[in-house]
Amino acid sequence: MILTAGPTGAPLSGELTPPGDKSISHRAVILASLATGQSRIEGLLDSEDVRATVNACRQLGMTLREDGDDLLLDGVGVHGLSAPLAALDMGNSGTAMRLLAGVLAAQPFCSELIGDRSLNARPMRRIVHPLALMGARIQTAESGTPPLLISGNSQLQGIHYKSPVASAQVKSCLLLAGLYAQGETWVSEPRKSRDHTEKMLPSFGVPLTDHGAVSGGSRLIATHVRVPGDISSAAFFMAAAVMLPGSSLTLNKVGLNETRDGIIRVLEAMGADLQIVNRRMYGEEAVGDILIRHKGRLQGIDIPLPWIPSLIDELPIIMALAAVSDGLTRIRGAEELRVKESDRIAVMARGLESMGVRLTEYPDGMDIEGGAIRGGRVDGAGDHRCAMSFCILGQLADSDLEVRGCGNIDTSYPGFVHDLKSAGGRVVRIKSG
Repeated sequence: MILTAGPTGAPLSGELTPPGDKSISHRAVILASLATGQSRIEGLLDSEDVRATVNACRQLGMTLREDGDDLLLDGVGVHGLSAPLAALDMGNSGTAMRLLAGVLAAQPFCSELIGDRSLNARPMRRIVHPLALMGARIQTAESGTPPLLISGNSQLQGIHYKSPVASAQVKSCLLLAGLYAQGETWVSEPRKSRDHTEKMLPSFGVPLTDHGAVSGGSRLIATHVRVPGDISSAAFFMAAAVMLPGSSLTLNKVGLNETRDGIIRVLEAMGADLQIVNRRMYGEEAVGDILIRHKGRLQGIDIPLPWIPSLIDELPIIMALAAVSDGLTRIRGAEELRVKESDRIAVMARGLESMGVRLTEYPDGMDIEGGAIRGGRVDGAGDHRCAMSFCILGQLADSDLEVRGCGNIDTSYPGFVHDLKSAGGRVVRIKSG
C-alpha cells in the first residue's frame, strides 16, 4: 500500500482514543485460552497481529464469541489444548510466535509455527536456546529463524535464565513455559523490559514470587481483562501534535505502564506541553488521558540509555520528531531495532536522509540534526511503525511525501489513516495491495 502525506498547513485538534494495546491483547488471549472458565476481554485490539493469536488459539481448542464490543473466550485449561491440524500461522507477529512457542514447548503433541516473509527473517534462537535448557525440543531454519518445529515435552524443568537482552518476548515465553515446568522459572535482564505478563498472570490466579518467578503446576482462572489504549499507537499523535503549530489533542484511555512510558519522558525532556489527567487503573495497568499541545519547536536531547527499553517501539516516531527539532538528538543502545519487522535504524535513516535530514547512523542508534524537511518519496519497507512515522513527518514537509511499504499498518493500527484525517491531518491512500 502507498500513502501520500501532508503538508497539512493546519493544526491537529480534537479527541482520539487509540486502539487497544497490542502487547496486552496478545497476552490476554493466550492466558484466557489457558484458563478454566469464560474470560471477558474489553477493548481487545482488532488487528492482523492479534487476529493471528486468536486464530492460533482457536486451532488449539479455545472458542470465543462477541458480546457487544467485548469478547467472551472459553478457555480449555492449562492441560486442555488440542493438537492443531495444521501449522499455526503467526503472520507478521513476532510476539505471537515467541509467546506461543513457550506454551507449545510443554504440550504432549507436536506443532509448527510459521509466519510471513518478514517474520521468517527474525531471530528465534533467543527463545529456542533457553527453552532448550528447560528441556524443549524445537527446530528452526539453519539461520535460527522460523518456521519453528516443536516436539512437545511435558517434562520441562524450571530455570533461572539470565537473559543477555532486555526482551519482554523472551521473558514472557519462558514464564509461559514455566507454568508447565517442574520448580520455579524466572528471568533476570540487563535492564527491565515491559512487564505486562507479570502484571496479568496474578489476575488469572497465578501468583509470582518477589523476584518474578512462576511455579509449575499453576492453574489459571478465567477473569475480566480491560485492555488500555496502546501508548505506542498514541505516540504518533503525540508527536504530530507537538510538531504542528496550533495543535491541541486529547488522547483518551492511554496505557501508562511504567515500563512503556519512555515516550512521555522523552517528550517532556524535549520541552513538550503535555499533561496527564484522569489517572485510573485497569486491573494492574495504569491508564490516563493525555492532553498535548504545540508550543514551539522542541529541543534535541541525548536519550538516556536506561530509557531505551521503555520506548523501543516508539523510536521510529522519535527519530521523525528529532528531524524537526532544534539541535542534535542522540540515540544509543537500540540495536534491538535491527531485528524488528525491518531493520528500523536503516529504514528510518534512509528515509530521513531522502527528506534532507542530516544524520549519522550507528550499529545501535543514530545522531539526528534537526532542520527543515522536504517531500518526495520514502519506503516504510513493510514496517508499520516506520511507515506511520513517515506519514506523521510528512505533515511538516515542504511538499507531498509519498510513503511506500505501508501495507502492514493494519498489523497494529487499522484505523490510523482515518484517525489522522479526523484530527485534521492530510493523508491519502493512492494504491492498495
